[in-house]
Amino acid sequence: MSNQGNTNKTSTGRIHLHWYLPTNGDSRGLTGSGNDSHLVGASGGFRAPTRAYLAEVARAAEAQGFHAVLTPTGTWCEDAWIATAALSADTERLKFLVAFRPGLISPTLVAHQAASFQRMTGGRLLLNVVTGGDRYEQARFGDHLDHDARYARTEEFLAVVRGVSAAPADQPFSYQGAHFDIREARIDPAPYALPEIFFGGASPAAEAVAAAQADVALSWGQPPEIEAARIARLRAAASAKGRKLNFGIRLHVISRDTEAEAWAVADKLLSWLDPEAVKSARSLLAKSESVAQAQMSALHQSHEGVPRSARELEIYPGLWSGFGLVRGGAGTAIVGSHAQVADLIETYHRTGFDHFILSGQPHLEEAWHFGEGAAAVLRARGLLAPVTL
Repeated sequence: MSNQGNTNKTSTGRIHLHWYLPTNGDSRGLTGSGNDSHLVGASGGFRAPTRAYLAEVARAAEAQGFHAVLTPTGTWCEDAWIATAALSADTERLKFLVAFRPGLISPTLVAHQAASFQRMTGGRLLLNVVTGGDRYEQARFGDHLDHDARYARTEEFLAVVRGVSAAPADQPFSYQGAHFDIREARIDPAPYALPEIFFGGASPAAEAVAAAQADVALSWGQPPEIEAARIARLRAAASAKGRKLNFGIRLHVISRDTEAEAWAVADKLLSWLDPEAVKSARSLLAKSESVAQAQMSALHQSHEGVPRSARELEIYPGLWSGFGLVRGGAGTAIVGSHAQVADLIETYHRTGFDHFILSGQPHLEEAWHFGEGAAAVLRARGLLAPVTL
């Protein structure tokens, strides 16, 4: 019923760096969003996600040699398809890793949107499929399936996206499953192939989808030995289906000239937090059905309130769990000198990750800090993949 579509397009054995596009707004605080009520004594204010500001971030990422920028998805940020289509005119070769929820749109329509985006931008689209781990947010969209059923629907969704994109002109694609009934559909992606599909999730249901349908399986940054075990498990599952997976990791970064300087930045970010905001965030995140979110929250669960020193939340040399105190999703950051940050990225790369989706607060300045620092070290070591369309 499906075309497995194991394109493996960017597997070069070298590192692909990606940045984050803050379509929910930006700030100097840890949440980086429009609600800065958690900040105490912070300098600087909220930066609205205007076309002009997002274009600055995108151009900075392009100038520093990032391959793509990731956009989030949800009711709390700008629509990823519309925002990135607009920003494609402000950049020349930067790709856009567009996040979307597969249960809220037709898979045939997504294949059509992807083909159009590719043609209009010269092949600058990547797809980030976000099944959704929060039943409360899904309910806002009228989606009431339970956790595992959402992932079962996602697998069908991706089978259809691949199927309609690969169907010959004289053989339209049909699919009948538990969630989709597609009849004689075909979308012509020429002259480009279907974009690579990035997909995350840590539950058994999510990993089954990754093994069957993803090109790049994504993780939120846990210590390397934990990630190594997951990569081995997913590689084996994909291999059993005759497929090969690439792997990506989502992390924040604080990269500075010296280790002391980087940790001073982490201490400052921590000092701005309101303990009540941390308590509120923990309560909210505890309601999530996401296994990956539970893993992130567990990294700092032993600490009550706001620690006095950032180093108290160092869970592995150079890996800091402070971001997870007040924000969902990726909650860890690599902190250190440019060489130390590059070293830990290289460690993750040896573990099996080729794609690194990074961010920092605020995103405009941190793109330059990282690009001129740790990225330059990685480039000098010959570890970065060439930047091409």
